[in-house]
Amino acid sequence: MKNNVNKEYTTEVGSQSELKEPSLYQVLLHKDDFTPMEFVVSVLEKFFYMARPRATEVMLDAHAKGKAVCGIFAKDFAESKISQIIEYAEGHEFPLSCSMESA
Repeated sequence: MKNNVNKEYTTEVGSQSELKEPSLYQVLLHKDDFTPMEFVVSVLEKFFYMARPRATEVMLDAHAKGKAVCGIFAKDFAESKISQIIEYAEGHEFPLSCSMESA
């Protein structure tokens, strides 16, 4: 009797559905005319752990094209990065903006 009850509430190991990898999102840094380039480089170093040459390259890419990809992350992590950057920029009174889009 006990085994019949347990079978009712369990599934076969082989019948479990496959786990999907989470969707990935690009975190984008947008150009503005007020945030100093050096501050943007420091943000990229601080929040994306970029080396100075790579951070400078990304900053210049955003400056030339209007936006640049800072990294590709799972949705929750990307949202968290954006919130941290915006809060940090506002704390320094800069209008730096970020967004995310599906990768």
